[in-house]
Amino acid sequence: MGRRERSALSRFREGGHAWWETAISDVQPGRIVIRGERIEHLIESMSYAGVVGLVVGNLRLTQVQSRLLEAALVAGIDHGVRAPSIAAARMAATCGVPLNCAVATGINLLGDDHGGAGEQCMELLNEAASRAAADHASVESVATTLVAKRLRSDERIPGFGHQLHKDEDPRRRPMLGLIDSAIAAGEIKGSFASAARALEAALAQAKGRAIGLNVDGVTAIVYCELGLPPAAAKGLFCLSRGVGIVAHSLEEMQSGERIKGPCPPGDDLVKYVGPAETS
Repeated sequence: MGRRERSALSRFREGGHAWWETAISDVQPGRIVIRGERIEHLIESMSYAGVVGLVVGNLRLTQVQSRLLEAALVAGIDHGVRAPSIAAARMAATCGVPLNCAVATGINLLGDDHGGAGEQCMELLNEAASRAAADHASVESVATTLVAKRLRSDERIPGFGHQLHKDEDPRRRPMLGLIDSAIAAGEIKGSFASAARALEAALAQAKGRAIGLNVDGVTAIVYCELGLPPAAAKGLFCLSRGVGIVAHSLEEMQSGERIKGPCPPGDDLVKYVGPAETS
């Protein structure tokens, strides 16, 4: 990210570097150290979300911050078989592959369009917050400008609206409640939360109707407030949705059904639009 790419072999041959170098873990016989913390200590004293923050972002989260990250991971855990990643994993599970292969099938469908809005929303929130700070402008005016620019160029505004939850994403309200509580407790600054709410208001004003924050938007607030980089968002979504993918894959494997395709044979969901058959 931002560094000039170099050949690993040439770098190694120049000397001064090991073949693999990492600041994440040091594993030796009888000893495992993660970001300077003995694994025994992490097992005894840290939550899974706290360890995620430590390993992924090198963050020492407080209890409140860990709870916030945990809530973000829980929020995206499953969204039913409508989600392509879930459907693909379940189809794979009926084809005789091991559980890990079915899970990998689902995970591998997570990309820019399905699972990438969180990263895109983090970039948008970073842009809004940094512009407001650099220009000494209100975040509301910056949000209005950003929304107008994107709508003029017919760009998506990631993190807002949902094709299924038209009125409100059910994950929005509880996540914002936890975010507000963390702000009130001084656990996070709240600048990205303010940017998100300003964007939400600007979008509603421009569209003439409410288009609220969705799960990608509220989790993007959390990741930004905790100091995680946008590049981590897809990975965090994999950790979150991966649990749902495991559960759905396992359920489908236990159903006893075999070779389930995307739709039943002969169903009108499939339509041939190629050239007519030649005799």
